[in-house]
Amino acid sequence: MTVKLYRNARIFTPQDPGHPLRGKEQGKIREYSKGAILAVNGLIEKIGDESEVLHSISAYAVNEERDMGGACVIPGFVDPHTHLCFAKRREDEFKMRLDGLPYLEILKRGGGILSSVNAVKSVTEEELFFATKKLALSALAKGTTTIEIKSGYGLDLELELKMLSVISRISRETPLDVVPTFMGAHAVPVEYKERPDDFVDLIINEMLPKVREQGIAEFCDIFCEEGVFSVAQSRKILNAAREMGFGLKIHADEVHDLGGAGLAAELGVRSAEHLLAAAEENLRAMGRAGSIAVLLPATAYSLKKPYAKGREMIDWEVPVALATDCNPGSCFCESVPFIFGLGVMNMDMTVEEALSAATLNAAYAINRQHKVGSLEPGKQADFLVLDGETPTTLAYHVGSTSVLEVHKLAERVA
Repeated sequence: MTVKLYRNARIFTPQDPGHPLRGKEQGKIREYSKGAILAVNGLIEKIGDESEVLHSISAYAVNEERDMGGACVIPGFVDPHTHLCFAKRREDEFKMRLDGLPYLEILKRGGGILSSVNAVKSVTEEELFFATKKLALSALAKGTTTIEIKSGYGLDLELELKMLSVISRISRETPLDVVPTFMGAHAVPVEYKERPDDFVDLIINEMLPKVREQGIAEFCDIFCEEGVFSVAQSRKILNAAREMGFGLKIHADEVHDLGGAGLAAELGVRSAEHLLAAAEENLRAMGRAGSIAVLLPATAYSLKKPYAKGREMIDWEVPVALATDCNPGSCFCESVPFIFGLGVMNMDMTVEEALSAATLNAAYAINRQHKVGSLEPGKQADFLVLDGETPTTLAYHVGSTSVLEVHKLAERVA
């Protein structure tokens, strides 16, 4: 048995009430001004004021004790929305957007997601793994200890399974906890451009059963957007995925208010992502349904679009999470500290709300709340040491990372 004691730390953590935090609840953070964490075999055994923890540890043979010197400690970041598994960057398309070409127009020209599909086709599984691993370790160094990674740059069965295989390896061969998501409905392939309903049937009748048989993906996601998949097509795929045992996610109303947020509420999906153009009534419905709004401010930053209504969503009792959306096209960013700052500065979230959004609510968005997202007994000892007095430093220290140390299961990994 390995027992580690971390003492003299200033600890900030949300508290898990058994459901995602929403409304005023999202801004409540527990602080231990001189706190301690006792970890046994990588799990938190005790946490609280140092005097109380020290008073109750006589029954434990502590193998390692560390005085944290009053450092600020927070839970490890949970990134609940990424497209980290890709083969080639799309810097040229970024320049096209800067020059005024809309993203959906780039997609029509064979760029965008379809460009990344061609890149995945051109590399071996080993090459794809090493490209993905490099980004995953970069995310880890910036404080992400649990991450969701989607497929979706395959758009055919063989390539989608190849991507999911790589995503599974990232979980096994890095310190990160990885949640795999199948997103075969990321775009309509060129050969199905004139008959998208046939591609929907292919996903339902061929891809989903084989993905289930592979046994890697936990969630099914779909890009519900004008020019991609309609609300009706999205409903059909997600209902089929649910019947096969997958958790549900949806890219909703990123560019146009298509009603994706309303569909998210109707189906009670685990999370709806983007939501830049979502209507208030549909967002409120999501809150009533318990669906989590996963907001991706770096994508709005990269696309030069208005930010999602993070402040309003919290006021409307919608549980809000933050994520990077790291991908080769619309948002090449694996830094949760940057996302945290954008949430505070550009979506008017408080520091406390942003901390909950990047940890506990993010964990709920990928069904990992029982393991991570807050520093509490029974959960993993995944925590960060910050260069600053409080989590405010994540928004205050601009253009850098305030993460000094990353600990996973009570082991320092970065």
